[in-house]
Amino acid sequence: MRLLFIKLKHIGDALIMTPMLTAVRARHPEAEIHVVVRRGTEGILAGCPAIDQLHTSAAPAGERQRSALWHDIQLLRRLRRVGFDSAFELGDGDRGRMLAWLCGAQQRFANDTHPPMSRWWRSRFTKVSTENRKRRHQVEKDFVTVQSALNLDEPIPPLCFEESAAEAWPHAEPFILFHPATRWTQKRWPRERWIELGRSLAKSHSIVVSCGPDAEEIAEAQATVNGIGERATSTEGKLSWAQLAGALRAAKMFVGVDTAAMHLAAACQCPTVALFGSSRDWAWHPWAVRHQILGPSKADWQTIHESAQAQQEIRKLIFKVSVEETLAVCRAMLKIQPGL
Repeated sequence: MRLLFIKLKHIGDALIMTPMLTAVRARHPEAEIHVVVRRGTEGILAGCPAIDQLHTSAAPAGERQRSALWHDIQLLRRLRRVGFDSAFELGDGDRGRMLAWLCGAQQRFANDTHPPMSRWWRSRFTKVSTENRKRRHQVEKDFVTVQSALNLDEPIPPLCFEESAAEAWPHAEPFILFHPATRWTQKRWPRERWIELGRSLAKSHSIVVSCGPDAEEIAEAQATVNGIGERATSTEGKLSWAQLAGALRAAKMFVGVDTAAMHLAAACQCPTVALFGSSRDWAWHPWAVRHQILGPSKADWQTIHESAQAQQEIRKLIFKVSVEETLAVCRAMLKIQPGL
């Protein structure tokens, strides 16, 4: 049986597929599993052994090169040669639907969307999942779309980045890993709060501040390190996903905002303190790992829904997370012994 899974979204979205892929491999060990993700997101799937073939589609419109169309045509040719039994489109986008439709799979599955998928697109798929996904985690969303077609067993597995695929962290000193970086401004916790938190936690642990290779992220991480002091160091945006996975397996705790790094921490079973602002924690919280979430309450969200300036108010939600409550949660998390 040859199966194709398509998700042309962000890096964290690619990793969020891994519980479903693990369940598919367990239920159908003989299957040949192919996955298509957006170019630039494939590295975070290096630790998922359920995947037999990993393909990349062109980057999104703002990052595409002139060769993007030719790249996707070549990709489609390769996919058609495989002869898939089933194709699953999980990204809810037209580019992914086009690949699923034209790849030649005997059966094609997709999610319904809001607003609902057009009648034209619905007619191109064998089945469009209409199960109510309100207040369900993104991991569950992928799982239920595939579950009925492939008879998957529950419970849903954890996120996956196997230890054998991670590069060992070279330092023995106990440390806490901070990841304040995100390209979404409404998710950013103020630098001065990271510094205040880091100074308090540095009394018992060294602090490693992680960031991506973007120049702005590197500068922000270094400024945070400078503010915390000599017990803090920056990764300078140099870690691969395999190296970051090794760091997370060695870290005593991960503290960060809602990013791909937070999901990787869950995949590596690193105790996590997650700071949420504009994103919904019920949809994106760390999956199947010991964690604590700090962020807006239901009452805060209700107030925003009633506000005439909802978008401006959403951007301020991350500021509701205080240093005092974050420090208290971090200290409590550090006291909990592994395995309890």
